[in-house]
Amino acid sequence: MKVFKLFLIKIVQFYQIGISPWIGKHCRYLPSCSDYMIQSLTTYSLYRAILIIFKRIIRCHPWGRSGYDPIK
Repeated sequence: MKVFKLFLIKIVQFYQIGISPWIGKHCRYLPSCSDYMIQSLTTYSLYRAILIIFKRIIRCHPWGRSGYDPIK
């Protein structure tokens, strides 16, 4: 599981460095969704982190809230 978590973190870091600068910052929340994913993967178990990330992505829509949204 630790190897898979590290793999997911590396994918997100690649996105942050290689893709995100080209498409711009559009995240409604602080921390950004990619930072939120890395924080949840390092804080919680893989299953709980995936659940937390899924809930965050579901909340991110044009009619949703915005602002500071820390990992709980």
